[in-house]
Amino acid sequence: MIALVAGILKSQTGAGLAESVLVSGGAFAAAMALCLAVLAAAQGSR
Repeated sequence: MIALVAGILKSQTGAGLAESVLVSGGAFAAAMALCLAVLAAAQGSR
């Protein structure tokens, strides 16, 4: 969902398809890394 919103917002600025896809991929990677960090912290606190 985050990647979709980031891609749509980037394309609304007039960016090309390739740039929108790159921004979407970066947003997805950042969100996934954040989710994995939260899970690892939750596992470590047990």
